Amino acid sequence: MKTDTPSYLNFEKESYAWKPDVDYRQHPELYHIGKGEQGVLICEPYKSEIGHYWRFKSEEIAIESSDTIYRMFLDYLAADDFVGADMARKYLQMGFTRARRYANYKGGRKYNKAPDYSMLERGTGEHEKARAAAVFYAQWQLAEKHQDYAAVRQKWKQEKG
Repeated sequence: MKTDTPSYLNFEKESYAWKPDVDYRQHPELYHIGKGEQGVLICEPYKSEIGHYWRFKSEEIAIESSDTIYRMFLDYLAADDFVGADMARKYLQMGFTRARRYANYKGGRKYNKAPDYSMLERGTGEHEKARAAAVFYAQWQLAEKHQDYAAVRQKWKQEKG
């Protein structure tokens, strides 16, 4: 099996662009888009607003969760709240990636902590999580391709990072 250490082992909290003590609704200028899901579990008040609805235990639960989060995405866009919209998009993406992790690995665990963080066997996960992942993937792609979001995201990235 491939030996690879998880990125969280060398995490440098001080240099991370997102800070838990910042209210990103009050200070959107401090928000960075980043890569993938970066900041999703830190940026308040969005973490609390959106995270409350984020669930992927089954396909049925994923449908309800992703529909709610996508509606929030649209509401944030309508309110000209790009940070909220981007955070909702990140939760949709994270719904996909986390559900896929549970679909690929039993218990969602990718690494064996002892002795050397070797990767665990793939293909041992739950089929139900694969269906949940597909639900989140479809909603995430809708958000990614939303014309208004895409335009604001491109402008934000150029101006603020």
